[in-house]
Amino acid sequence: MEPIEQLIIDVPEEHQGIIIEKLARRKGELTTVENAGTNTIRIEFEIPTRGLIGYRSEFLTDTRGLGIMASRFVRYGKWRGDILSGTKGSVVSIETGPATAYALEGLQERAVMFIDPTEKVYVGQIVGENSRNMDFTCNPTKRKNLTNHRQSTKDIGVKLDVPRKMTLEQAMEWIRDDELVEVTPKSIRVRKTILDFNDRKRAMKKQLALSESVNSSHSRPSM
Repeated sequence: MEPIEQLIIDVPEEHQGIIIEKLARRKGELTTVENAGTNTIRIEFEIPTRGLIGYRSEFLTDTRGLGIMASRFVRYGKWRGDILSGTKGSVVSIETGPATAYALEGLQERAVMFIDPTEKVYVGQIVGENSRNMDFTCNPTKRKNLTNHRQSTKDIGVKLDVPRKMTLEQAMEWIRDDELVEVTPKSIRVRKTILDFNDRKRAMKKQLALSESVNSSHSRPSM
């Protein structure tokens, strides 16, 4: 069982398609649609509470700030299945220390970064989102070799994209099963549950071996 909420949305007619489509992906069930005749419609859904996590900011973007949504708990209902997340991978730090502009400039060509230059990071912290559906490790603290005048002045031309800063709800929606949200008084970070890279690989191998063992036992004919 899981908590189910009644979701009421008032939105201009031209945005109803994207709203219905995205809430269906989040296991929302459309119950009523009312047209007030003023180019604004009211749409009601029943949706699991977890389906609303991280959706509010997306809703504002999709409706250009013109939509209004409100929800309330109504009952517990049967589990509606997994909500498929977007295809993305994590960019995981393998070093501890302050991030450098030199390292971030190279990383932003492959990923959307979550951190600023000089921000302190640690081993196992997720510092960005990979554009492909796979994780990769990096060293965001890497410094340029300052052996001559040309190299030492090269950082003047570094251009960095604005990092993505997630709210608590967005971070909770973003993480996968092997990741956690870390909340402190000053920041919200995401990290791997197992921080060390080699420990994560060993745990993954054990999980894979266990899954193969269970599948093998289920496939054996009964005597």
